[in-house]
Amino acid sequence: MSSIPHPQHIILDYEPIDYFALVKRFACKFPQYLKTYLFSFFPIVTWIHRYNLTWLVSDVIAGVTTGIIVVPQGMGYAKIAELPPVKRLPYHIRKKSSPDQLTTIHSKEYGLYSSFIGLAVYCIFGTSKDISIGPTAVMSLLVGQTVLKVAASNPNYTGPEVAVAMALFGGIIAIGIGCVRLGILVDFIPEPAIAGFMSGSAITIAIGQYPKLFGMTGVNTHDAAYLIFGNFFKHLPDSHLDVAFGLIGLGFLYLVKWGTARLTKAYPRYEKALFFANIMRNGVLVIFGTLIAFLIHIGKSKSPIRILETVPAGFQAIGVPSVDTTLLSEIAGTLPSVVIILILEHVAIAKSFGRKNNYKINADQEIVAIGIANVLGCFFGAYPNTGSFSRTAIAARSGVRTPLAGVFSAAVVVLCLYALTPAFYYIPDAILAAVIIHAVQDLVSGPKFVQHLWHINPLELFTFLCGVIVTFFTSVEYGIYVSVGLSICIMLVRIARPRYAVLGRIPIHPYDPNLMEEQRTLTGSTNGNSVQGNGDDIEKKASQHQNYVYVRENHPTLRDVVELPPPGVLIFRFDESLTYPNSGFISDKIMHYVQDHYSSGAPPPTSKGERAWNDPSPLVEKSDVAAVMAAREASGRRLKAIALDFSAVNHLDSTGVQALLDLRLAINRYAGHEIEWHFASIATPFIRNALIVAGFGKQNGRETHLFEVVPVVPITSTESRPCQQSASLENLASDERASEKRSMYCDNSSSSSSFTQHSTKGNSDTSSSAGGDTGIRPGSTTAVIDIDSQGTVSYYYPLFQRGVPLDRYPFFHWDLEDAVRAATFAAMRS
Repeated sequence: MSSIPHPQHIILDYEPIDYFALVKRFACKFPQYLKTYLFSFFPIVTWIHRYNLTWLVSDVIAGVTTGIIVVPQGMGYAKIAELPPVKRLPYHIRKKSSPDQLTTIHSKEYGLYSSFIGLAVYCIFGTSKDISIGPTAVMSLLVGQTVLKVAASNPNYTGPEVAVAMALFGGIIAIGIGCVRLGILVDFIPEPAIAGFMSGSAITIAIGQYPKLFGMTGVNTHDAAYLIFGNFFKHLPDSHLDVAFGLIGLGFLYLVKWGTARLTKAYPRYEKALFFANIMRNGVLVIFGTLIAFLIHIGKSKSPIRILETVPAGFQAIGVPSVDTTLLSEIAGTLPSVVIILILEHVAIAKSFGRKNNYKINADQEIVAIGIANVLGCFFGAYPNTGSFSRTAIAARSGVRTPLAGVFSAAVVVLCLYALTPAFYYIPDAILAAVIIHAVQDLVSGPKFVQHLWHINPLELFTFLCGVIVTFFTSVEYGIYVSVGLSICIMLVRIARPRYAVLGRIPIHPYDPNLMEEQRTLTGSTNGNSVQGNGDDIEKKASQHQNYVYVRENHPTLRDVVELPPPGVLIFRFDESLTYPNSGFISDKIMHYVQDHYSSGAPPPTSKGERAWNDPSPLVEKSDVAAVMAAREASGRRLKAIALDFSAVNHLDSTGVQALLDLRLAINRYAGHEIEWHFASIATPFIRNALIVAGFGKQNGRETHLFEVVPVVPITSTESRPCQQSASLENLASDERASEKRSMYCDNSSSSSSFTQHSTKGNSDTSSSAGGDTGIRPGSTTAVIDIDSQGTVSYYYPLFQRGVPLDRYPFFHWDLEDAVRAATFAAMRS
């Protein structure tokens, strides 16, 4: 970018793009980039040295609070994951275990294993202070459905083996995505798609827990959700005593949540105490439910209700995971869904709380962290785990200060595994079902969300409903594929068939304080004749400042005030980048519009043999051809110039450039002469460079501006010709509309000065000597004169009086107003 003599006048130019220099610059900085990249894998080094006692106290409180929530949820989610009491364990466990031990490892501890490892290692690799990693409802449902599918096709593999393999390979894929910084892939999955399969999964989970809530034994909870729903009502008379625990527990959870919310509003000074009372409701319910179950079991050989029974102490499944190619092939179809849930849930939660609590999240590093947590979890027997929204919200509300709080939550889990497992024996299944049903309610998108989508975009509502319905009637895996696939298809269609607009314009008069002051002075004048004369002057000056706003020709609310573009000018706006999926579509639309609204430059046919097969126009006598061509010229329907609004074009590839070149050739052939193309609001130097390489910077023999920027230019015999041409153009523009649309011209002054001031303001001719009543002061730069090698003024473009920069290439413009003015001048000159 370089500047010209006056400090307010800027001429834009960019250095040529040297890709070799860019590569060389990158190579020089590569060691620094590599160092930054490697350090980014361990965010803990950026804050651990500032750790203090205040942070420690807050982290302990938040960590212990979250850990109390993790334990019952982890055991409940493990039951959803269909990890039943095992009869056949992995080889490395069977080899070390006695026959008695082989019957003691149940499903519930796998939820605790998954809770521990993610909480323990996240602080090293994560960038969010709030997030809590562990089993989640949706992931547990996906694992459970996959376990059942693999068991049906290959019963040699146990549920824990399948779950561990899913965690291992899902974590490896997540680490790979994070290391190559492909977290951007998450952005291709929109919120409606996520909400669709999340809502469908939550509904499926809740329906699957209701038979357990009522103590039913005749309902197969492995069936599809709609079958479970029907069988639930069929076996409703078969409910057992469990229903008392389940319904009372569920009612207690909702009552505490509702009551604490109401009391918080009524007594805000007790907000902190009420918050902790609210988050403790799960633990309190499990403790009292377990106590009652123990009391009614006294003196009986078998419990009258279904209870958790034996939960082995410690980490019973530690070892190297045993995975073979057969098992990998069995779970390969599910791995994309595993990765999607791992990344989507975790990154979405981390970003949400980062925005809420005002700190930055590195999405790629979060993907690495969740991948490492799952890979390491495999050695402890964990199944896939990711971020949990409910537990993260509890941690944030508890005052967590750093990611180290997860270590204290993990300590609570370890304490439960080694010290409290005997107490877990009497936990009622109905109580855990109530905890799960209550936990998944927040995953269901309510009526307001549906109404929101309906008013914004019905297609997104369709995607959401498809995700819910497919998940409900089939599985969460298919629900993910359908909702994500629909979202990507809709996005591709939008890119391939983008919106576009043929623009008209609405005249406006910008605010001018000098004119307003004159108007106030005029209003206070008492001389009628003076008022009339000054009023004409003010109106003339106002017209000189006239600009336009550009809107669609068929704008739904402004169409009555929209004016057509200047005669011979087409104004077109792109609403998307011009790339290979949409370039053909856009070029076809422009060409069809030109053919429908502008006349051809070819003479009309005079015989049937000359007429094209698709030309419905009538034949013309040879003697009338000249008159018809003159009528076309006078009608203003001969295309002379095109102004393109490139403000929304952020990328232009080679296919897009070639489409513009082909379109220019086709339009030139149709019009019978060369059409000028003017580009407005070019977004990046790369787009500008592509247009220059394609030849759009130099058209009709016009080169770049030579920067002969002067306030006054001596008029010689050679220089006066363009001005005479402009004067003849003014005579040709006899009708009032053509005169109003003209925004560029030049004129000769007959004043005593030997210089001419070239200036264009609005729609009126202003020509006077320097210091005349036009308001143009000597020395002010108001025009750009392009002088060719023979000294002839070949192009005249007033620009600087608008206060915007000028591009070195005369066909590239700062804004659409400048592009239309230049196109109008070209249309009048040709």
